[in-house]
Amino acid sequence: METATVDLITRARAGDGDAFRELTEPHRRELHVHCYRMLGSFQDAEDALQDTLLSAWQSIAAFEGRASIRTWLYRIATNRCLDALRSASRRQAVPWDILEVDPPAPTRLGDVVWLQPFPDALLDGAVNPPLGPEARYEQTEAISLAFVTALQALPSRQVAVLILRDVLGYHANEVADLLDTTVESVTSALKRARVGLRRQLPPTGDREPPPAPGSSAERVLVAKFARAYASGDIDALVTLLTDDVYVSMPPIPLEYHGRADVARFYATILRRSWTYDFIPTRANGQPALAAYLRAPAGIRHGIGLVVLTLSGDRISAITRFDTSVLPSFGLPRSLPG
Repeated sequence: METATVDLITRARAGDGDAFRELTEPHRRELHVHCYRMLGSFQDAEDALQDTLLSAWQSIAAFEGRASIRTWLYRIATNRCLDALRSASRRQAVPWDILEVDPPAPTRLGDVVWLQPFPDALLDGAVNPPLGPEARYEQTEAISLAFVTALQALPSRQVAVLILRDVLGYHANEVADLLDTTVESVTSALKRARVGLRRQLPPTGDREPPPAPGSSAERVLVAKFARAYASGDIDALVTLLTDDVYVSMPPIPLEYHGRADVARFYATILRRSWTYDFIPTRANGQPALAAYLRAPAGIRHGIGLVVLTLSGDRISAITRFDTSVLPSFGLPRSLPG
């Protein structure tokens, strides 16, 4: 352990808040992402992060230095998230919220209605932390909406083990220590988690990789989607979709799978007479659009955030979140006329 770190720990143990912040601040964003992966909710992850830092401050005097500060913080954060999963009631499903529109029957009802997006603006320095040699997933893949959604279907201990082992690359004995369990238990949980995750992730098959983030190909595809959506051009919209596209809209549980059902959905909800404005942003490493609907008085009311999952020059998933997520992206709920 470096001399400077030892000095900060000594000062923090003595009650120096500035020293404590200097110790923990370099890990704050990656801990936020860790909590988000476990909980699937941006707001719940923020709460868990605050609980983690408070718990760390309250227990810094007992820190023995047997592990790094980073690993010690991951231990606290993981256990705070496990506590939250055991005790907290998750955000409940809500009914369809556009009164003027009666949506068609869904393909299915989604289960992960508490899912929220994570702003890319907060990923800087959070998705490239030091990784152990046993990490199996690219950090960008492990923050995607598909990956985070799939994690939510696994038992909480399996989620913790899989993230610590396959995303962060901790050794089995380190994870056993973090979770106060045995290596055998960790190995068993990881095996079951890998099987469960493969079952939950959408099949990729021959799916093409997405365009590079921020590339002209990505911008062109997102612009085509925005034009088709704003004009209510269902034919143009459908040509942008993969055959196995799916639409979800947490916390509304309605989901539409496949081109035909998605086309039926958008044909029902889009109106050529409505005027939309879009503000581009990014969430979970994916392009996103904050959507605003212009009212007769000129005020543009936010109607949600749409996150696009791309495959080659097509869109393979569309996830629409409600207006409650806009402030976390620094976006207003309404715009002036």
